[in-house]
Amino acid sequence: MNRNKTIAAISAIIILLAGVIAPASGADRKKSSAKKEVVPGVEVLEKRGFPGLKGKNVGLVTNPSGVDRNLRSTVDILFNAPDVNLIALFGPEHGVRGDVYAGGKVDDLEDPVTGLPVYSLYGATRKPTPEMLEGIDVMVYDIQDVGARSYTFISTLGLVMEACAEQGIEVMVLDRPNPLGGDKIEGSYVEEGYFSFVSQYRIPYVYGLTVGELALMINAEGLNRGQLGNQEPARCSLTVIPMEGWRRSMRYEDTGLPWVLPSPNIPYSSSSESYCAAGICGELYGFLNIGIGYTLPFQVFAEEWIDAGSLKEYLDALRLPGVAFRTIYFNPFSGRSAGRLVQGVQYFFTDYDAARITEVQFHVMEAIATLYPDHKPFETATGIGLFDKVCGSSYIRETFSKSYDFDDISDFWRKDEAAFRKLSSKYHLYK
Repeated sequence: MNRNKTIAAISAIIILLAGVIAPASGADRKKSSAKKEVVPGVEVLEKRGFPGLKGKNVGLVTNPSGVDRNLRSTVDILFNAPDVNLIALFGPEHGVRGDVYAGGKVDDLEDPVTGLPVYSLYGATRKPTPEMLEGIDVMVYDIQDVGARSYTFISTLGLVMEACAEQGIEVMVLDRPNPLGGDKIEGSYVEEGYFSFVSQYRIPYVYGLTVGELALMINAEGLNRGQLGNQEPARCSLTVIPMEGWRRSMRYEDTGLPWVLPSPNIPYSSSSESYCAAGICGELYGFLNIGIGYTLPFQVFAEEWIDAGSLKEYLDALRLPGVAFRTIYFNPFSGRSAGRLVQGVQYFFTDYDAARITEVQFHVMEAIATLYPDHKPFETATGIGLFDKVCGSSYIRETFSKSYDFDDISDFWRKDEAAFRKLSSKYHLYK
């Protein structure tokens, strides 16, 4: 048996410390889950005495969102844990302490609190080098996810798993809630030629798994580095520390957990939903203001040349399930339109379960192309290449731009969801 197969055979060791997690019916969801306090993986690990880490040299991939219910940093918890030797920290996009803005280079440095070395995974390299991993027995990952394929932390996770597999280092994922819940799945798979750091895996755009469940899936299914085609991917020895009390029907506000923004433009747990509803459109720089540089990141679609009432009227007429719009007028603090009045719509999810959250932006693009033909998105904006990468295919842009009718791409956007729902259910830790 070759080394990869040996590792695969022992991968996905799951420490089910949380015990049996009973399913919640839709009828009792509001009265029970709203008051239920979820215990994140880091606290479960601590409560059980740090199994798998005692007596070992530990590396940690984290950022400010890696905290317990009392906002203690996972860095401090592991650094002060008895018989756990935390020797290095690894910073994804925005850095371990969250002091780097979106897209900014993260540098290697020394953590000012612990004095530990901090290695950048969003600078000269995005995959840990053998030198960075030297002396580490177990690599721990603890970052709050948002549930969208283009959010780069899950890409960092896959590269860490790959690097650790190559060096024979164990990986431990401390699980956290998916703020979109565990039932929402939307979007098509990434196609060959479009795998990237913002589309690392052959999964839908919204994938309905916790980060621990996703780690189990990409490891077992060989989804690490999907862009390698038929090349055998590296699989690691993987342990997931599940949460206690989380159910798939929960949105983040149901968990009782504090929300620590995982990146600057995700200030609230609901920002995860907004990111999915406007973030793809937001890759088209120069097209629309989506609230970045204002108090409503990803929650609006506005510009100086838009008539707010007309845009709202068009979108209302579509009668999108679970979505409502209001007119809005504001002066952005920064960006292209800083200090100038823009107008458009703010959207709300009135029935989250019924809403197709990722499709809101495509309907807005359709409305703009119809109402303002001089401002068609793919003819007036830059960032086309990144738009295709985030979509996981050029088909969306190429087909949509012919008539700007969402019906032309809806079947394509939805085509992989049923198959993925069936495949991913094998890796559910919570029912």
